[in-house]
Amino acid sequence: MSFHDAHAFAFSLASTLMTAIVIFRAGDGTVSVMPANEYDGDSTAILDEIDPFAS
Repeated sequence: MSFHDAHAFAFSLASTLMTAIVIFRAGDGTVSVMPANEYDGDSTAILDEIDPFAS
């Protein structure tokens, strides 16, 4: 998934689930998203974080 697609998907998830979502690069180079509270990978792999409560 491209970064642009991942960002759009993350924004949609964050606003639907009302939870923080991280965009990260996996070990094989792909970009993916998941809820921030479930992410336990390397913090340097995080590309962006979408927080629906941030102003």
